Amino acid sequence: MSRNNERNIKKHNDKLHKAQDKVKQAEMLRKEKLKQIVKKFNENNATENN
Repeated sequence: MSRNNERNIKKHNDKLHKAQDKVKQAEMLRKEKLKQIVKKFNENNATENN
């Protein structure tokens, strides 16, 4: 019996894709937070300059 059977391959791929999705989600959250911080910073700078 081979260790590389369909069930094991699928289980491994599912685990791998889940981990990759988690990394992507974290990266998107960081980018979104950075956008909000930059936006808030720019708003504060605009009010101080006027």
